[in-house]
Amino acid sequence: MVSKSKSQTQKLASKLVKQILKTSPEPKRGATIIALQGNLGSGKTTFIQGFCKALGVKHGVTSPTFIIFRKHPISRFHFLDSRFSHVYHFDLYRLRKSKEILALGFKKIINNPENIVLIEWPEVIKKFLPKNTVWIKFGHGKKQSERKIDFFQKKL
Repeated sequence: MVSKSKSQTQKLASKLVKQILKTSPEPKRGATIIALQGNLGSGKTTFIQGFCKALGVKHGVTSPTFIIFRKHPISRFHFLDSRFSHVYHFDLYRLRKSKEILALGFKKIINNPENIVLIEWPEVIKKFLPKNTVWIKFGHGKKQSERKIDFFQKKL
């Protein structure tokens, strides 16, 4: 798929949120995890901003490059029937060893079915991600404002 603008990328993220909210939870399933791959400036953070906005996150969403992750509450008032309570935004650009993520309580976060976990630069922790992780690959398009966005249900 090709997105022609920032707003189109954010609308695509909003559609994914609607799809996730409609999906029934699987028994004994952990968090809903979305791994976003792509070079700098390829649209990952823009996508996450649209995703969080669609979940009713009130404050600005910026990439947590220096603090590794941010936790945002999902308003139960906004989605009365939602099973989700938090969205976690990880930016692993500065992570050098996969085990570093464990010190941040990552296993507990991804095992909680009330969480949605969005991960930029997931390549470094592939071995810790479950098989049901949704992978999205971002790339630059032919024009400066275009982005190529591809969805996968397996590790890339």
